[in-house]
Amino acid sequence: MLEDKNPQKTKLEQLGEFGLIKHLTKDFALQQKSTIKGIGDDAAVLDFKDNKAVVSTDLLIEGVHFDLSYMPLKHLGYKAVMVNLSDIYAMNATATQITVSIAVSNRFPLEAIEEFYSGVALAAEIYKVDLVGGDTTTSTKGMLISITAIGEAKDEELAYRNGAKPNDLLVVTGDLGAAYCGLQVLEREKEVFKVNPNSQPDLSEYTYVVERQLKPEARRDIKELLKSLEVQPTSMIDISDGLSSEILHLCEESQVGCNLYEDKIPLDPTVIAACEEFNIDSTLVALSGGEDYELLFTIDQKDFLKIKGNPNLTVIGHMTDKNEGAHLVARNNSKIPITAQGWNSFS
Repeated sequence: MLEDKNPQKTKLEQLGEFGLIKHLTKDFALQQKSTIKGIGDDAAVLDFKDNKAVVSTDLLIEGVHFDLSYMPLKHLGYKAVMVNLSDIYAMNATATQITVSIAVSNRFPLEAIEEFYSGVALAAEIYKVDLVGGDTTTSTKGMLISITAIGEAKDEELAYRNGAKPNDLLVVTGDLGAAYCGLQVLEREKEVFKVNPNSQPDLSEYTYVVERQLKPEARRDIKELLKSLEVQPTSMIDISDGLSSEILHLCEESQVGCNLYEDKIPLDPTVIAACEEFNIDSTLVALSGGEDYELLFTIDQKDFLKIKGNPNLTVIGHMTDKNEGAHLVARNNSKIPITAQGWNSFS
């Protein structure tokens, strides 16, 4: 349901495609030295000099990746950028530019699209990335969003998925499972609203988990943190589809196994409380929930003392020989094979 806060509704056909693009992007200022030419020509021109360019793209579709009955359009614009910047940070690179393309049906007036772009603009301002291109077109099926993120890094700083070695430590940033719990809260309130449209939900006790779902933050800080600690990750990935899926990606690409310790998985107290309320297992939520957009990486054991005690980082396991496989070491010390049960858009 689109919130009708503004009674004025301007049909997009009044502006046309190029008028719409010009209107939506007129206030985006360039911040990166590497941006030679942004919006306004046939293509953007970027200059990274001696650094490597890093590029990632994601497609978000209404009804599959987001639900506008509880996702405000400004939050959606912000989150759509975060989803893509997270992939750049997962390469241990610095995000510098984005392109934003959207397709919308005629139920969206200009004011709704402006809300979406205000979220994009906020993300671009906070994360210091330039909007350098994109496209707008019509859709018969609601809203579709495609964002490409571009970044840069020195060759020796890049972290791929295939660099982990046996005995490397497995490290995660932040805490896990909150985004999934936030989704459960929002889905529950949506069902309540269907029954009683006059109900006003009190989400104050769920602030953290709901915010982690609606307005996640990508971990731009981690590259600089690791650099300051003089730690070079041996492999890295972002946690978008769930911890278990991402661990298996690292294992497969690096040709190693893994022991993940259940009692080391970082969980916020609000996540534990929400899991008890919804009668779901907190470990399963952390393993399979997804959309946390934290970073999962491996480091050489010799770097352990450099990160020990850092509040941003938690060692949750170690890599093993490939033949040992990937296992969750439960609290009772039993070993359970890790299976990919995270987000699958095709299921």
